[in-house]
Amino acid sequence: MPHGRAAGRGRATYRDRVPTRLLLLSDTHVPARARALPDQVWRAVDAADVVVHAGDWVSVGLLDQIEGCAAWLVGVAGNNDGPELHARLPEVARATFEGLLVAVVHETGGKDGRERRADAAYPGVDLLVFGHSHIPWDTVSPGGMRLLNPGSPTDRRRQPVGTYLTATVDDGVLRDVELVPVER
Repeated sequence: MPHGRAAGRGRATYRDRVPTRLLLLSDTHVPARARALPDQVWRAVDAADVVVHAGDWVSVGLLDQIEGCAAWLVGVAGNNDGPELHARLPEVARATFEGLLVAVVHETGGKDGRERRADAAYPGVDLLVFGHSHIPWDTVSPGGMRLLNPGSPTDRRRQPVGTYLTATVDDGVLRDVELVPVER
């Protein structure tokens, strides 16, 4: 089963399980904003078929840890990631889960006009996962693309708690999208 940085380069397909369980993370900022990921997040990594990380890892060690635990990792580099992370991770990753075309990017620009920009930048994509703001986001573009930002599990910028997202893909359909608060 593919995993690690190779899954984030080019296009990949994952069809080993139905439904496919997704964990969406971003802006973990370890160790800058937290010494480590909370245990709750590690349990979610273990439970997921695919971990999607939308950048701002900050630590190469965290990438190595998640690569070692995740069944499959699709990740990108963020604006706070250094040269070593940028060397290992793309700016944009694409993957297909049971026919659902997913793109992952760290930053999409300001919230005004985000959906139209996403339609123009990622034609044919069903789901765009992004981060940067640390603020959860769930909308649908005029072209029908779902845009999801999981927030941050470690740096709850202007939010009551840290967050991440879980979802399933069943026969090419994104289902059961849930914003999960990180317990303190």
